[in-house]
Amino acid sequence: MISGAEPTGVLTMPTAQPSFRRIVDEIVAKIASGELKPGDKLPSTSQLAVQYEVSTGTVYRALSLLHDRELIIGQPGRGTYVAQRPER
Repeated sequence: MISGAEPTGVLTMPTAQPSFRRIVDEIVAKIASGELKPGDKLPSTSQLAVQYEVSTGTVYRALSLLHDRELIIGQPGRGTYVAQRPER
């Protein structure tokens, strides 16, 4: 063993947030703040990929999660929009 080195036996990796999570969190925050309103169109998948410097697959994963949470709705051939909020 090297003098002064402490054996841990475990390599730790940085716990950076996955890219798709960052996209989801930012879009959710924009919806919550009112920056994105119901009916607003989101940028295209390729535009989001460039904006967030990720692959289109990562963007699809983020949009899928937002769709599952009923925060966005896709309209084939037209784009993806912020969903209407249900009346409470």
